[in-house]
Parts: sequence; structure tokens; C-alpha cells
Amino acid sequence: MDEGQAEDADSVGSPKASVFSSPPANSRMRSAVPSDCSVPVVTEEMATEALFQFINSKCCYSREPLAKLTIEDIIQLSLYRYRLETFSECRFCEWSFEPYTGQLVDGPENGASPQPWDVQVSTPNMFQEDTRRLRISHSSHVKVCSKCQGRGRKKCSRCQGAGRARCVSCSRSRHRDKHKTCQICSGTGRRSCNTCSGRGHKPCTTCRGERRLLHFRQLTITWKNNVFEFVPEMTQEDAEAFPRELLSKVHGRSIFKEEGVLVHPITDFPNSEISQVSLRAITTHRAAHAENSPILQQR
Repeated sequence: MDEGQAEDADSVGSPKASVFSSPPANSRMRSAVPSDCSVPVVTEEMATEALFQFINSKCCYSREPLAKLTIEDIIQLSLYRYRLETFSECRFCEWSFEPYTGQLVDGPENGASPQPWDVQVSTPNMFQEDTRRLRISHSSHVKVCSKCQGRGRKKCSRCQGAGRARCVSCSRSRHRDKHKTCQICSGTGRRSCNTCSGRGHKPCTTCRGERRLLHFRQLTITWKNNVFEFVPEMTQEDAEAFPRELLSKVHGRSIFKEEGVLVHPITDFPNSEISQVSLRAITTHRAAHAENSPILQQR
């Protein structure tokens, strides 16, 4: 929606909301720089140590074959995972209300309401999602409840305001059996309405019987962590040599990290697909958050 104040709702239950453009920010794509991504190489000593640790984890495995073991060849298979997290903030306003019980009314006579991005709030820890709702100052006013037209009550839908309804015990036959008068309704076929306790009306659920509503603009601030992950597909030969279900159990090692308001696309990575996906993911996140939800941090 367009930037600016949303109009007041004419009826309760149909408020209009506005998503506000974020304040100007430096969202220009940062130039890609060579990424220092050193891929670890498995040595014979590392392979022997890994086998030793595996044997030790089994109660019935013998270490004797390990002493006679000769490693003839090492086939190294690296599986990479690229992960991009974009922590963003979004603000939107909508009209809200609550029953008016005499509380303070902070209306426009006290000054102009601030714009949504002018409201100062403390930002949660980076990459921790949160939602807060705040009342915009100087936006309150009192109006008669449009749901009950200021009566504070609504006609009971079960008895239609009569206060009495059909007796469910005798179904208006006035008798429980052929000759015995129904004791629940004393033979009248009708009894006091249970829904409204015989009053014929119920308190208005909107104003809760207060007859008036305090309307105000409510600001909703949402901090969201947008996550993108990518794992390149293995070749058929690699998949047969090292099944994917085994790779999911392996604890990997981080070979490159970057954190900042805006991060660089990865370049010169050993797997070119990672470099391509990095550029595409960062570009997509920047475009998605350029208008209404500014980026606070990326990693």
C-alpha cells in the first residue's frame, strides 16, 4: 500500500492496515571479493586417527588389525552447504480498539502522531525473531460502539429477546410422559433461556457492555530471520561411493564465515555452483527486503 496514514475504519471488525516503506538505507550490492575458502585435505594420519576413534567407539571391535593396516589410497569427497541468513525488520500500522472504561485518551490534540519508522524501539538480539505491538501516540479517540449502536447489549439469538425458550425436557408437550406434568417448565412448555439467563439480551462482545470504544493506531514490528540453504547435488559416482544418508550424520567444519549489515557474494570457491548460488541468493534477499523490510544484519 502507499506510504502514509491509513484511513479510519467505518465499522468495527474491518480495520485498514498500511505497510510502510523503510527509511533510506545503503542497500546497494557490495562488490564480490575473493573468498578465502581453504578446503581441508584428508591425510593418511587423519584417516588412521579417524579409524582408530571409530574402533574405540565399538565395544567388540579389535585394535589388532589397525596395527597391520596399510592405506593404499584415499578418496576424498567434500560436500558443501551454503547458508545465508538475513535478519530484517518490518513495520505496519492498523486501527485497533478496546472497550472504553474511562482510561486516558491520547488524541491528536496532544500533538501529531509520529511516523512508524520514527517510533524508537530496542532491537532484539540479531537473528532472534520477535514481534512487538505498540500504540501510536496521539492517535486515540472515542467512538460509540457500532456493533451494538451504543446500547451495550445485543438481543439473545436463542430466545430472540423473549427471555424464555422451548423446554428441551418435554419439547413443549408439557408432559414428561403421558400423564405426568413436566416439572422443569411446570407444564408451560417453555422455560427461562439458559443462554441469556432469562434477560432476553447479552452484553455486546465488542464493547463488553461499555457502549463506547477507544480507537487507536497500533504499530506491529516484526523481526524475522530469513534463511536460505543450498547443498549441491552429488554425481552418481560420488553418491554410490558415499551414500547421502551417511553424509547427513557427519559433523562438518566451517571453512568460510562473514557477518555484517550486508555480506559479499562468494567467489573463487572450489565448487563453482556455490559461487553462483551465493550471488543469486544475496541478490534475491536484497530485492525482497529493499522496499518495506530493511536488512539489519546478514551472515
